[in-house]
Amino acid sequence: MYLKLIYINFLFLGLLLIFIDIKRNYKYFFCQKCINEKKRKQKCSECDVDTLFKSIKYISLDETLNELLNRKKSISRFGDGEFKIIFGKNCGFQKFNKILKNRLLDVLNSNIPNLLVGIVPLYKNKNPFWVKWLNKYKFNLGRIINKNKIYYDSQITRFYFLGANRTVIQNYIIKFKKIWNNRNILIIEGEKTRLGYGNDLFNNSKSIKRIICPNKNAFNVYDKIFDYITHLNIDKDTLILVSLGQTATILIYDIIKYGLKNQIIDFGHFDLFYEFFLRNATRKIKIPYKYVNELREGRRNIIPITDAKYLNQIIHRIN
Repeated sequence: MYLKLIYINFLFLGLLLIFIDIKRNYKYFFCQKCINEKKRKQKCSECDVDTLFKSIKYISLDETLNELLNRKKSISRFGDGEFKIIFGKNCGFQKFNKILKNRLLDVLNSNIPNLLVGIVPLYKNKNPFWVKWLNKYKFNLGRIINKNKIYYDSQITRFYFLGANRTVIQNYIIKFKKIWNNRNILIIEGEKTRLGYGNDLFNNSKSIKRIICPNKNAFNVYDKIFDYITHLNIDKDTLILVSLGQTATILIYDIIKYGLKNQIIDFGHFDLFYEFFLRNATRKIKIPYKYVNELREGRRNIIPITDAKYLNQIIHRIN
């Protein structure tokens, strides 16, 4: 009798936990419209927001790269971090800021001829992370996505885990590296980002200069960054690579709007994914001398750099 009572209690507890989990994740299975209207049997594929997403015009990964390589277009990219800020949440290395939110919305709906706006092709992306993410946020996205705009693929810098075929990935890297072949590069990056350090990523470039910005909350000093760059005498043929999270997305838009004719690329995690590729990693791993923000151990005990070649590339630090 005693064991039977214990069994019943465990069964009740199990059912209770299942109920709590279903209630907690209910919003993931239905869009907000369905929840509000209590259409519990309605599938999300029947919602207006799904129809909207399926009608969005996406340019493929390869065509996005071709625009950068052959037509020297610039690009600002939106990932989950940018959308988190827009939805009023903090990001790992950037606290929510209402001005930042509104500026990101400006870029998302911008229409500058030489600036591509990249987002993840959500309904074509089979990555489990993005499938779950879309189910969670698609109603929010439906209110801000411009159905009349052509969007490009923001995943151009996160190439390694898109497929496991090393030959395909290697060919993609070779093609991407042609963008800076025999060109001068100006890198705008976080304190411990260190694009290209310790690998051969930029070996085919002509020269490298760096502007170092805060590793976290770079938007807090946005005016300093923008003011320094716009008063810097930059040759129009110099390629500018920016790796500053959400700040990069806005900075590129503002620099082009200001009138600089340079090609500017939101470089994001390209260098880290290149490091993962070189190491045959099957997941994100710690890189001892670089900040891997999406990995807890990757944000700790970053080895200082004393290499004279790297340090001499730094032309300015913004704090």
